[in-house]
Amino acid sequence: MKKLTVLGLLVGASWGWAAGCDNPSADFDYVYCATQLFVQADKEINDVYRELVGKLNAEGRSVLRTSQLAWIKSRNQQCTRVDATSRTVNLDCATRMTQERTSFLKARIRECNSTGCVISRLR
Repeated sequence: MKKLTVLGLLVGASWGWAAGCDNPSADFDYVYCATQLFVQADKEINDVYRELVGKLNAEGRSVLRTSQLAWIKSRNQQCTRVDATSRTVNLDCATRMTQERTSFLKARIRECNSTGCVISRLR
């Protein structure tokens, strides 16, 4: 049976984002806080994605969906290590990449609002 290891390697001010995570002192506290940060980032990206989908025509929605699925696959590959006995998820990596993608999606929303949605930029 494979083990699941979660790495929470967040530092500095990032800890303040999750309630009760101002000063984690034990390994499990760090994992809990890193998980909370990832959950928060995941919720935000889903909200922003839905907002962008609402601004797109059918072609744009299709391109965005394909792009998003490819991004998820890439994020998971970059932030996960699998060997014969375990799977390690680096939550710092997953959170950082999710926040970066959220910024990208927000930029597409601003673009749609100002000059119109450019389908080729959704990739």
